[in-house]
Amino acid sequence: MKRGGRRAAGGAGGGRGLRGGRSLLGAPAARARLAAVVLALAAAALAPACKEQRDDGTAPAQASAELPPLELRDETANLMLTWIDEKGDTHVELRPADVPAEGRSMVRAMLSDRTEGTRDVFYVADLTQKRPDGTYAVRTMPRREWESLLEKRRAEHIAKTAPPPAAAPGPGGSAGAPGAPSQLGGVTVIIYGASWCKPCHQAADYLRAKGVAAVVKDIEEDPAAAAEMQDKLAKSHQRGGSIPIIDVRGQILVGFSPSALDQALARAARGTTL
Repeated sequence: MKRGGRRAAGGAGGGRGLRGGRSLLGAPAARARLAAVVLALAAAALAPACKEQRDDGTAPAQASAELPPLELRDETANLMLTWIDEKGDTHVELRPADVPAEGRSMVRAMLSDRTEGTRDVFYVADLTQKRPDGTYAVRTMPRREWESLLEKRRAEHIAKTAPPPAAAPGPGGSAGAPGAPSQLGGVTVIIYGASWCKPCHQAADYLRAKGVAAVVKDIEEDPAAAAEMQDKLAKSHQRGGSIPIIDVRGQILVGFSPSALDQALARAARGTTL
């Protein structure tokens, strides 16, 4: 009987050992399953953030995005101020004092040595009132809102102005100015402007229609282009009252005028260079 009892006890002990062995073997598998669940939850939580980082740029711009503060004073260096006239045309000045009364209430401000305020959000200043500390109020404005303002003023001006009469046909049965000289095939004109500047695009289109090569340099996106433009203006003893600034083989034109551009092209065809 004792031997049977021992066998029973041994059998019971063996059963406990088997169960204990199963418990020890199952623990790593349980931990692996738990780790897999934790990793899956972490991946799900990080998925939105990864998607945001891979934004392809098609999402709407954040209109409320704020730029670093801009302290604008009369003596602020590297300043470029863009104001809008009643026709919707833009003009560029380098000092607040040079902005006329008609454009002082809303002036786009940009520093040529900084990239802030040159992309989707602009700095816009009110130069009509100066604060006691000598600064002007500056706020931010989405690029699209600024461009819409230009379009609105242009549309209003066109609505108020009667369209010019059509030119009468000349003796040869055609109207308009004579074509560009054939020697212009080797002339390349440089246009300093900005993406929102309508006269800049008009100047480029005008030149290309004449078969003249045009290189457009954006002075807002490229500080080197802005510095290059200012250097050419200084050497020609001119001020950049508006853009585009057009370089026709060393002849520097401020603003877009078809007649002035035609004259510069004619001189360039005769070999006028700097």
